[in-house]
Amino acid sequence: MTRLIVAAGGGGDAVAAAMLHAALYGAEDQAVILTYAWDRLLVDPVPGPRGTDNFTGLKPLTSTVRAVPAEARPIAPAGSTLPRLAAELPHTIALIDPHHGVEGITHQLEELVEHLAPESIDLLDVGGDILARGDEPTLKSPLADAVTLAACCQVNATIRLLVAGPGLDGELPLDDLRSVLGPLVHTFTTKEVEPIGSVLEWHPSEATGMLAATARGIRGTCEMRDAGLPVPLTDEGPTVHEVDLDEALNRNQLARAILTTATLDEAEAHSREICGYSEIDYERNKAAWLKDQPPAQLVPETVLSELDQFEAEAQLRGVTHTTFRRITEALNLNGSLREDLRQLLINSRPEQYDAPLWRITTTPE
Repeated sequence: MTRLIVAAGGGGDAVAAAMLHAALYGAEDQAVILTYAWDRLLVDPVPGPRGTDNFTGLKPLTSTVRAVPAEARPIAPAGSTLPRLAAELPHTIALIDPHHGVEGITHQLEELVEHLAPESIDLLDVGGDILARGDEPTLKSPLADAVTLAACCQVNATIRLLVAGPGLDGELPLDDLRSVLGPLVHTFTTKEVEPIGSVLEWHPSEATGMLAATARGIRGTCEMRDAGLPVPLTDEGPTVHEVDLDEALNRNQLARAILTTATLDEAEAHSREICGYSEIDYERNKAAWLKDQPPAQLVPETVLSELDQFEAEAQLRGVTHTTFRRITEALNLNGSLREDLRQLLINSRPEQYDAPLWRITTTPE
C-alpha cells in the first residue's frame, strides 16, 4: 500500500510529510513524497528550484518523474538536501520539476497517480501561505505553493489539502487563516516528532522546525529569516487542518492565473504581476550580493560576543526563541557556516538549545 504526499513548498514540507505519514498512517505503509529541490541560498547557492538536469543518479519512477535516492548528487555549483533526506527517511523522495510550469507538474502528478494507484493523496503545506490571496504585505514566497496547488486542482483524483502549523512560516498571520481552516485532522505530539528528530538537527527548514518545537511544548515568540520575522509559538502550532481544495484555489489569485503555464518563467511573470515580485528575483539579487561579500570566518570568541548583543536586542523585541538560520544571517555569516555555528553554540551553551530552536536567555535580575 502506497500513499502519495505532495510537499507544497519544498524541503521543509517534505520533512513534515514524513512526520504526518507516521502520525496518520503508521509506520507500516511507505509513502512517495513529491517535493521540490528548492533549498534557498542557505544550501543551494543557485537561485530558484533545481530540475532533473541538475542531478546525477536519479531513478525513473515514470516517464516524467524521477526519484531522488540517497546516492544522487546535485551537479555543482547547485546544492540539495534531498539525497540526505532520502538516506534518512523511510520513504521514496520524488522530484517536482517545475520548469515546464503547472502543465508539466500536472502531467507528473497524473503519471504518478496512474503508476502508484495510491491509497490516499495529501497536499501538505506547513504554515498556510498556500492560502494567500497574493496581496498580503507579509507574503514572501508564494510561487512554489501556488504552482503545486494549481497542478493538484487539475488532477482527476481525490486530493486532500492539509495545512500544518498555521502561521508558522511567518507569511500569513494565524488570524488571517482562521476563517479558511477546515476541520482539525491531527495535533502533533512530542513522540511523533521523534522519527524526524535527527533530520531536524541538520535540515534548515524554519517552519517545520517550529512545527516540531511546538509539538514538543515550546511556547513563546520565535524570530526567523534574515528579516527577523516574529512568529508566535502557541497551542495551535502543532495542529493540522484540512482545507477545501477548491476554496484554496478560489482565494489564491496566483494559482488561478498560472493554471495553463508551460514554463516556470511564465509562472514567475504572473507572480510579478499579481504579487508585485518574484521570490526567485529576490534570490537572484541576494545571490549576487553574497557573491561580492568577503568570506566570513567563524571565530568563536567574536561569534559568542556578537550573539550576546543579538540576544540582548532580541529580548527587547520580546523574542524568546530564534532559528539557527536567523542567527547565521543576523551575525552576517555565510549560510555554509550554519552547521558549524550551530555546533559551536550548542557545545558552548547547551542549556539554551530547545531542539531544534535556540532559546534566548533571560537577563538575570
